[in-house]
Amino acid sequence: MAYGSRTLVPLVFALALLAGPPTTQAQERPGGGHPEAARPEPHPAARPEPHPAPRGYHPVVAPRGWNVRPKTADPAAYGHNYQAPRTFKIGPYHPPGGWTARRWTYGETLPRAYWAAEYLLADYWLFGLEVPPVGYEWVRDGSDAILVNVNTGQILQVEYGVFA
Repeated sequence: MAYGSRTLVPLVFALALLAGPPTTQAQERPGGGHPEAARPEPHPAARPEPHPAPRGYHPVVAPRGWNVRPKTADPAAYGHNYQAPRTFKIGPYHPPGGWTARRWTYGETLPRAYWAAEYLLADYWLFGLEVPPVGYEWVRDGSDAILVNVNTGQILQVEYGVFA
């Protein structure tokens, strides 16, 4: 008797139903016990060992008062364009789409694209920048750091050449 595909598929299906559902319970080991109860100890090379900190290394910590921001910004005190005393190398800069880096000055209005989250310098103190007043943030444009009012976009201060 020859079986065609029409009769073979229902036959395989019926046999699968008779076999019952697949079992999901853990099987006991010969000699008793749950399989997870008898896990072998990890190989000695796989166990982590203590690692002391490097000698003479002190991790960079935020200076005291790094985020105690002045309540107001006196434009006469901040309104300057400075040349940075040091240059930092932190990686490539990619300007906002459709824009190119340029030399900004205080008093100008920085377009919103430049003070988006990816250009904010939240760790400004690492680059020797002053604590920004409330409502202002440091942003990067090319090699420069710009202190901008996040409500209006007005530039309060510029540090040229902060980044290499």
